[in-house]
Amino acid sequence: MSTSDAAILAALQGGAWVSGGELARAHGVSRAAVAKHVAALRRQGFAVAAAPRRGYRLEGAPDLLLPSLVAPLLATRRFGRALRHHERCGSTNDDAAAWARAGAPEGAVVVAEAQEQGRGRVGRSWHSPPGENLYLSLVLRPARPPHLVPPLTLAAGLAVFDACAARGLAPALKWPNDVLLGGRKASGILVELGAEAARVAFLVLGIGVNLNVDRASFPEEFRDQATSLSSHARRRIDRVAFARRLYHHLERTLDACAEGGFAVVRPRFEARFRMPGRRVRVLELDGSQIAGVALGIDDDGALRVRCDDGAEVRVVAGDVTLAKEGA
Repeated sequence: MSTSDAAILAALQGGAWVSGGELARAHGVSRAAVAKHVAALRRQGFAVAAAPRRGYRLEGAPDLLLPSLVAPLLATRRFGRALRHHERCGSTNDDAAAWARAGAPEGAVVVAEAQEQGRGRVGRSWHSPPGENLYLSLVLRPARPPHLVPPLTLAAGLAVFDACAARGLAPALKWPNDVLLGGRKASGILVELGAEAARVAFLVLGIGVNLNVDRASFPEEFRDQATSLSSHARRRIDRVAFARRLYHHLERTLDACAEGGFAVVRPRFEARFRMPGRRVRVLELDGSQIAGVALGIDDDGALRVRCDDGAEVRVVAGDVTLAKEGA
């Protein structure tokens, strides 16, 4: 979308009639140029009505995560204010990292309608069909050494939880990076660092949220583990409204975590955490396995587990499998 198209669209966002002459004067162009910009918006999927002596009125917008649609009513100071939108890309995390190296400000977001190489933790792929879900990567510049960054994954999961709960859903948090609905994965988070010696130059927080994809359309290997918000809400989720809400929750939660550490948001996390008392199997990064019962989390975000031999251990990083309820 051109800058001029975006300016005309912004003037029509209120939904009221705006005369062509008023638009022309406000933007220093001719009425013919206004008509061309309106035609361009229509080609992009915007429903713009026109009437003699009344002008133009925006009556509908495409289901796209465009900056021009997300920015109005955005309730953040930084997050999502700088936003790059792609119809399709390899990975939003890769694009955000390149932007961060080029100087992107904290809170900058890369969002895509589809990804060709979307990825999750431990080298897994992330199913990224076009126009259905939310795939975003957020640039952060935390003033903290690398070993203090992992709790940000939990804080981000808390923000996703709150954005989902605001839709009337009942999500659950799974350590360290998943949000579940009905025991199946609805969202995942991937944190990647750009570090310099003992400091973090930047951090890219990749978030995928399954909003509207039908469960039957998941690849077979994901079908029993994945779900979407719309499957539980029984209605299509407004992707633009959800993105705005998520940016708000991310900024509020991550700012609190940056200022006071994970301990500040830990009570909110624990109030939403349903793993304590559940049997878990943890695959640690070195390949070792731990089996036992989850006890809770520490102030640094580590998962506490009572092993089957009675010993209590802390897990800082690893992949967790939950036993079925009642098992």
